[in-house]
Amino acid sequence: MTGAISYAADNAAGPKVTDPHFDLAPGYIPKESLPNSLDLLGPPPAASSAALARDEEARTATIPLRGSARATQARLDADLQFPQPAKNFSCAMGVDITEAQTPHLYRLMQKVLTDAGLSTYGVKNTYNRVRPFVVHNEGTCFPDQEPLLRKDGSYPSGHTAAGWAWALVLAEINPARANQLFKRGLDFGQSRVVCNAHWQSDVDAGRTMGAATVALLQTYPEFRADVDAARKEVQAAQAKQPAAGLNCKAEDAALSN
Repeated sequence: MTGAISYAADNAAGPKVTDPHFDLAPGYIPKESLPNSLDLLGPPPAASSAALARDEEARTATIPLRGSARATQARLDADLQFPQPAKNFSCAMGVDITEAQTPHLYRLMQKVLTDAGLSTYGVKNTYNRVRPFVVHNEGTCFPDQEPLLRKDGSYPSGHTAAGWAWALVLAEINPARANQLFKRGLDFGQSRVVCNAHWQSDVDAGRTMGAATVALLQTYPEFRADVDAARKEVQAAQAKQPAAGLNCKAEDAALSN
C-alpha cells in the first residue's frame, strides 16, 4: 500500500477505509478480525545479517532493469487505483476484468485489496523499516509516491500482500488459469523490488500476509457469494471473443525479464 491507511466512520455503510491516494472499498473482514502480522511475522532483517545481504543482492540484481519494459510494468503494478489492478491481472485471468463485464469480480478485487493491505500494518507500524530507495538515496519507478513511501514502513509489502491474495482468489475462481495467475501474483510482488520500493524480505513477508488473508476470507459468506458470482461472470466472458484491448504479448515480454 502507499501511505498510511485509516478507518473513518461512514454512517450506516460501515467503516470507510481511506488511503492518501484514493478511497478504498470496505473489506470483507472487520478491522479487529484481520490476520495479525505481529503474530505471523518476525522482525525485518537485522543489520549485517545474512538476510539483509540477501536483500541487497536481490536489489542489485534489478538495477539493470531500470528503464526497461520490466520497470514500466513495475510502475503499472505500483498503481493500486482501479481499474489498473484489474487490468494487471486480466491477461493471466484470460478475460478482461472490468466493472461493466465482471462487476462482482471487480468489486471482490477492491475489497480483497483492503483486507490484504491492512493485514500488514501491525508489523509496518511497529518496525517502520526504511525502504531501499531511501537507504541508497535513489528513486523509484513511481516518483509521485515517494514522499508518502518515505514515511510508510517497508516491511512487509502491502502491495505484495494484495497481489498474492488476488492471485490465490482469482485461481479459485478460474482454476484452469491457476498457474498463470500464480505466476502473475509472484511477478506482481517482484515488481516492488524492481521498483526499488521494497526489499526482497518485504515481498516474501507480504506473500505470507496475503495467503493468511485469503485463508480467513473463506469463512465469510459475503466473500463466498462474490466468488460464486464472479465465477459465473468469468465463464460468461470466456464464451465471448477475447477482448481486443488486452496486450498480453507485451506484458508477457516485459515480465519475462
